[in-house]
Amino acid sequence: MEQQPLIEEQEKQEKEKTNWKREAKSWVITILVAVLAVVLLQSFVIVNANVPTGSMEDTIMAGDRIIAGRFSYWFSDPERGDIVVFRYPDDETKLYVKRIIGLPGDTVEISEGTVYINGEALEEPYLDVETIGEFGPYEVPEDSYFMMGDNRNDSQDSRYWENTYVKRDKILGKVYFTYLPRIKWLA
Repeated sequence: MEQQPLIEEQEKQEKEKTNWKREAKSWVITILVAVLAVVLLQSFVIVNANVPTGSMEDTIMAGDRIIAGRFSYWFSDPERGDIVVFRYPDDETKLYVKRIIGLPGDTVEISEGTVYINGEALEEPYLDVETIGEFGPYEVPEDSYFMMGDNRNDSQDSRYWENTYVKRDKILGKVYFTYLPRIKWLA
């Protein structure tokens, strides 16, 4: 008779061990699925990046975190005015964020504070200051883009790069919003 409580206690301890193992296994699987989901999102759906400089101020501030959609250009081409994340043409290990100004086949020229595309003044309501300097003309090759920062007088962009243009396949995604330190929709 005394053996029965001892057997019940052993069974209870075995059940607790099994429950603990089952719980631990459940947590490990959940964490692995979450990590896999993040890796897949980062690789195929979004670009999560930090903007370290003020070259896009006042649209995107230095230190802002941004989200860009890799899917944005799966079925369409980038458009003039889009803010994009791309591989810097002079060092592809670096990601840059700039605005598309010149499209394939365009002639871009900056004169007397105005950007001209194919001889026509470009409307740029996102700019707060006049662009200083004379630049161009630049003939944008096919499958390439001419990029400029919104803070034109403090932006290292296509005007200054050794490899002036960004190839289409180096554009990683269109920037949709900043999320830190504040949320701001851009697209």
